[in-house]
Amino acid sequence: MDKSKDLKDLDLSLANRGVWLVKVPKYMSECWKNANPGDEVGKVTITKGNGPADVIFKLDEKLATETNRKSKEENRLAAEAKHEEPAVLPLVPTNHKFVVSTLSEQSLAILSTDPVPDIGATTQHSTISEYKVAIEGKVIQRAECRPVNDDNYMALKRLRMEIGNKPRKEVVQLKRPVQNYKPKAIHESQLEYAQRKKDEGKKTRLDKEVVMNGLFKAFESHQYYNVKDLVRITNQPITFLKEILKEICVYNTKAPHKNMWELKEEYRHYKQEAGKD
Repeated sequence: MDKSKDLKDLDLSLANRGVWLVKVPKYMSECWKNANPGDEVGKVTITKGNGPADVIFKLDEKLATETNRKSKEENRLAAEAKHEEPAVLPLVPTNHKFVVSTLSEQSLAILSTDPVPDIGATTQHSTISEYKVAIEGKVIQRAECRPVNDDNYMALKRLRMEIGNKPRKEVVQLKRPVQNYKPKAIHESQLEYAQRKKDEGKKTRLDKEVVMNGLFKAFESHQYYNVKDLVRITNQPITFLKEILKEICVYNTKAPHKNMWELKEEYRHYKQEAGKD
């Protein structure tokens, strides 16, 4: 049997704990997502009488206000993108009532899986070695959390249905042109090209022999040069300089001196270091 399915790895310490299985509206689950760990999300009030107990749940006011604010902001941004007026959104209901139902002959339990990090792994590269599986309790009551049927909830229900029935793709008539970027008369690449042409225009071609002597002198200091460095040293147009380099130099296409120029063998004359033959 696979070790992950071994019964001895199942934590049964809370198997006899009674829990309630409650179905909540979608907007309430969205509210709970906005809450921080440990925050209060609401209060449950149970009133016992001669008949069945009344269970009332009140959503936390601060949490409902924060959810309303985020929904309003998202609605405003979406309306601005379409150049429309933002719709009036109903507020999130806070008062709810639990409608309790029987379990009949069902037997339900709550199962949880908690990832256990690998102790031997580093903090930056931690991995999940295994999962801790436990039964959190058995379901003793099943209920459905329903809001109070007021005008605000009906407006929220209608809005949800309209959003659900709305097609994903639709034709929108724009009232004015949409500018996603600010147009530029001259782009940076054009400025760089114009400046490069301006600099090259100032460079006058010297006599070929003079340029070759300058190159030979430069190669006495270093064996390899990039073409940009040679342009800076000779102050010659790059096209004219490459014509001379092809005559007296070799262009390296492999590492470790890739994309660099070196004198041809017949032009090399390097000074020997002191103490060597």
